[in-house]
Amino acid sequence: MKDHSAKIGLFGIGLDTYWPQFEGLIERLQGYLMQVHQKLEAINPSIVNAGLVDTTDKAFEAGKLFRKEDVSIIFLYVTTYALSSTVLPIVQRAKVPVIILNLAPEAAIDYDNFNAMTDRTKMTGEWLSYCSACPVPEIANVFNRTGIKFHQVTGMLHDDPECWDEISEWVEAAKVATVMAYNRMGCMGHYYSGMLDIYSDLTQQYAHFGGHIELLEVEELVAHRKQVREEEANQRMELFKDTFEVQPDCAEEELRNAAITSVALDRLVAQYKLGSMAYYYKGTGNPENENAISSIILGNSLLTANGVPVAGEYEIKNAQAMKIMDSFGAGGSFTEYYAMDFKDDVVLMGHDGPGHIAIAEGKTKVRPLKVFHGKVGKGLSVEMSVKNGPVTLLSVVERKGRLMLLVAEGESVAGPILQIGNTNSRYRFPIGARNFVNHWNSHGPAHHCAVGVGHISSKIEKLGSLLDMEVVRVC
Repeated sequence: MKDHSAKIGLFGIGLDTYWPQFEGLIERLQGYLMQVHQKLEAINPSIVNAGLVDTTDKAFEAGKLFRKEDVSIIFLYVTTYALSSTVLPIVQRAKVPVIILNLAPEAAIDYDNFNAMTDRTKMTGEWLSYCSACPVPEIANVFNRTGIKFHQVTGMLHDDPECWDEISEWVEAAKVATVMAYNRMGCMGHYYSGMLDIYSDLTQQYAHFGGHIELLEVEELVAHRKQVREEEANQRMELFKDTFEVQPDCAEEELRNAAITSVALDRLVAQYKLGSMAYYYKGTGNPENENAISSIILGNSLLTANGVPVAGEYEIKNAQAMKIMDSFGAGGSFTEYYAMDFKDDVVLMGHDGPGHIAIAEGKTKVRPLKVFHGKVGKGLSVEMSVKNGPVTLLSVVERKGRLMLLVAEGESVAGPILQIGNTNSRYRFPIGARNFVNHWNSHGPAHHCAVGVGHISSKIEKLGSLLDMEVVRVC
């Protein structure tokens, strides 16, 4: 798939009237701007730097540059006092989210050395080099009055990990927003009949995330299956045996069948340049179609672990949530809660179908199932638990004609799981299992969600801000 990396726009601001008045000031501020550039570049290599903007003419040119380069987000570095008229044309033209960087060059002015200076002109120049906080209220005022949404980061240029962690999260959120904007989701089959909570307005998916949704036929997968050579199937079977812990009761014939479907899935993904998928197919007695769908779990698990998350039961909203989690590097496995353990105060969560094997605790097992409960067919399935440690749950919720993001943080904990050939994990939440379930349900999510490793709710909140989506954090 084509790489749609996020481009980060950067510019500093100053006032051209100062430069002839205070020798060396502009060079000093340009040096600070370059330090910001280098720090941002370490987070995201693609930086579009418009330089130090100190006139309205330069502002219009910077806005044109950012628009031409298709930047995903703009960082406005405030070096000293500057007129708001040198800022507004840039963000109005670029039309992307803007983060104001109010970064002091040092933790504090050296008051004794400053006051010991004998040249008041030089003193003023020194003072101006610390005036990053000065024009921020003016800029905020103008942004609010002109309807421009903005965010602020206040801190120090150096030795301020809290500040730079926050900046890093804004960059990561911008990268994920860009991934979603260019993502192509394949939807194969149809909704699970009667599962009303998963039905979704596809146009709202476009409105909130961008991207493209390709509606696929099961017959397309079947056609690709017919083109798989024996050698390719053999190689995929070996990959299965290396990647999974294939249980001894798995029939070789079933493994080969799954391998053929896996190769065919890869070709379908390549054909449509897909970055995610949702699928379900009930079937009407067509054996080729039903065989393709019943042998799909291993191939979909491989895809999910390799940047193409796949959601079962045609759960389009959850495929979006899984893509978000995976793009943040957290994984994003298809899950739902299905039982509670009040003795250990944990919620049991998992699902049949594909799992994100890259975030599994140990090696994922492959087990044969004589029946896929509630679905057509039989075949091989995966059994895994999410790695023990911090986790984040994410649900894309549709309500009142808009989408929102519902998020919770918890822990994946060790303990007994149900060995039924599905994904299974035990999750503990800081507010307790009972309160988590009540609070989560109160926001009306679908019964599926995505689970990923690590606590990343603050990143998801920033993504929501960039996408103008409400984000609700349960815990």
